[in-house]
Amino acid sequence: MACAGWTGLLPLSVCLLLTCGFAEAGKLLVVPMDGSHWFTMRSVVEKLILRGHEVVVVMPEVSWQLGRSLNCTVKTYSTSYTLEDQDREFMVLADAHWTARLQSAFSLLTSSSNGIFDLFFSNCRSLFKDKKLVEYLKESSFDAVFLDPFDGCGLILAKYFSLPSVVFARGTFCHYLEEGAQCPAPLSYIPRGLLGFSDAMTFKERVWNHITHLEEHLFCPYFKNVLEIASEILQTSVTAYDLYSHTSIWLLRTDFVLDYPKPVMPNMVFIGGINCHQGKPVPMEFEAYINASGEHGIVVFSLGSMVAEIPEKKAMAIADALGKIPQTVLWRYTGTPPSNLANNTILVKWLPQNDLLGHPMTRAFITHAGSHGIYEGICNGVPMVMMPLFGDQMDNAKRMETKGAGVTLNVLEMTSEDLENALKAVINDKSYKENIMHLSSLHKDRPVEPLDLAVFWVEFVMRHKGAPHLRPAAHDLTWYQYHSLDVIGFLLAIVLTVAFIAFKCCAYGYRKCFGKKGRVKKAHKSKTH
Repeated sequence: MACAGWTGLLPLSVCLLLTCGFAEAGKLLVVPMDGSHWFTMRSVVEKLILRGHEVVVVMPEVSWQLGRSLNCTVKTYSTSYTLEDQDREFMVLADAHWTARLQSAFSLLTSSSNGIFDLFFSNCRSLFKDKKLVEYLKESSFDAVFLDPFDGCGLILAKYFSLPSVVFARGTFCHYLEEGAQCPAPLSYIPRGLLGFSDAMTFKERVWNHITHLEEHLFCPYFKNVLEIASEILQTSVTAYDLYSHTSIWLLRTDFVLDYPKPVMPNMVFIGGINCHQGKPVPMEFEAYINASGEHGIVVFSLGSMVAEIPEKKAMAIADALGKIPQTVLWRYTGTPPSNLANNTILVKWLPQNDLLGHPMTRAFITHAGSHGIYEGICNGVPMVMMPLFGDQMDNAKRMETKGAGVTLNVLEMTSEDLENALKAVINDKSYKENIMHLSSLHKDRPVEPLDLAVFWVEFVMRHKGAPHLRPAAHDLTWYQYHSLDVIGFLLAIVLTVAFIAFKCCAYGYRKCFGKKGRVKKAHKSKTH
């Protein structure tokens, strides 16, 4: 009878929850970023749609991934470039990283291969040229903006329409996250982005960390074009701080299983591993490859969806190394097949990466160390050989290597023997498997799933029209007040004044006590002579 009672109540409870969800449904503006950034942001958007919210996605007509099969309103605007232009500029950037390693935000953003950034940054000017779209957005009365900050357009829209914003990102270039959130970041143990340092830096690394920090503040060119566009649109001079500092919630695609411990602010929410999903049975084609591998198992190899071609010489070196291990290698690669490809290496144009990593026969994962791949490796407990190319990949790889869960190779300098030795190390040395399994256990031991946490905070900002109670008073201080220089100066003045008065008193007392006696003795001596 009790079971029957609960069975009858369950559908009613579900209906009540759904009814409450729909009753509080809001209207959300989404401003995404193309490429791999959209993969995880899309999962949050889809869940918000399922929960009954009215979602409007604003995106350029030219894109790789945006807006596909979304069950919501999608508004597009024309761009000043074509898809061919975007592909070409991205290939220029990708090819540049096979010839020179850019090891700081400054060097990355000032290189001659960053034309793809100029294309992305031009999107906002194109959007605001579409007067009908701007008028539609103005009249829509959105509750909040859910945005990727990479091209700055979402930040500009949030400020233009005075809407609370939720930022969805792995991090930001230069110092804008720390400055925008007013979050302390001591340079003694928090490495700057793209340097590939650990939190236990040598003296030389700490010196370089300080120099990079100064370089970011003085010369970071990342937002130059964006700020020009923002000033033009908002019709006032705009700084990066003006755009970032009004963020209500920062949804950061990392956590302290991957990242190093550091200070955080109350409006910073960590959703690392949001892209990890429960593994499904692999397709029959791949199951056949796995079964044919025997007891040796397989190695999954992918440098991400954005890397289509590898220089021939480098591809041949990689193929040579793969042929020297007993495992079957499933290599996602769309470029020209290397002429020395071994029988144990199978090239595929697509592979179910997460499902393969979750298979018990998977022995290792060769990755470019993008945050999506890194977290899939962590979630499934697969040791990694990492070949970072650009962006945050060097930092991700260093963190995993520091935690003993993988080996990092310099893709520009590595030889076939280096890759072979790295693979044999992570496959045969049990410590790598033990370490990654420990990280996986830590990562999964959480009260709320990252996707649910992200959805909650977006809805929170929509319900409350922001999160001003989480905004620190540091935003209202001047730089000298923030560092308490005025207080230090005041206290120092008091100490110096007291010291001066004490000195004068002592000097006066000394003269009173000893000055007169000394003069009398001198006078007595002069009389005897």
